[in-house]
Parts: sequence; C-alpha cells; structure tokens
Amino acid sequence: MPATPTGPTTDDARTETAAGSVPCRVTVCRDCCCGTPKVTGVDHAAQTARLRAQVPVRVSGCLDVCEQANVIVVQPSSEGRAAGARPVWLGLVNDPDATEDIAGWVHAGGPGVVPIPDILDLYTISPPRRG
Repeated sequence: MPATPTGPTTDDARTETAAGSVPCRVTVCRDCCCGTPKVTGVDHAAQTARLRAQVPVRVSGCLDVCEQANVIVVQPSSEGRAAGARPVWLGLVNDPDATEDIAGWVHAGGPGVVPIPDILDLYTISPPRRG
C-alpha cells in the first residue's frame, strides 16, 4: 500500500476549508528573476509571508514572463470558478502597497467573487503563450 503524506507541504497548498470549498490561491514566481536580487528594493520573503497570511501560497519556478518580475498569479476559489473567473496574472508587483492590495482582494474572495481593485488593473498582464 503506498504511503500517504500526512504533514504540511512546502507549497502550503491547503486545498479545502471545513465547508469543502477550495479557497482562492496565489502562486508567486521565485526563480531566475522574480524573488532575486535582480529585482532590487523588494523584501521577497516579506511579500510571500504577507500573502500567506491571507491565503494559500504556492511558490513556483519560472513562469516565463521574466520582464514582468515579480509575477503573482491569483487563482479563483471554487466559488469564483463557478462564476466563470479565470486566473489573474499580475506583473511588476514590487511595491508593498501592491502586495497589500492583492492580500486584501484575495482575502475578500478574489477573482469572480469580488471585482479586482482598480489599482490592480495597472498590474494585470497576459499569461505567456505555451507553444
């Protein structure tokens, strides 16, 4: 019989609430450009911790939009997906105020549940095209 993981995972992927719904999630790129000294003046660990205080956060390798570092993807909750929401890609998230705006939005419900704050529209980017 295969072993079943019982402890927390490194990507903090808490998948279900007590009610059984999947919460809004955030993926933070932390690879060759995002999360590195190439993006100066940003406390990358504090940014990740701040987001983790609100929702599950997955740390990812390169998301292939290096020119937009730091990249954050907000995945809708099950409620948001049911409303037709898609993941929202945000780039150049290098300001603590932007991190706070993201944290507040995802805590309130995120894509499909709560409209994206106008200020975050300035950070939206297109996901990379996969060949």
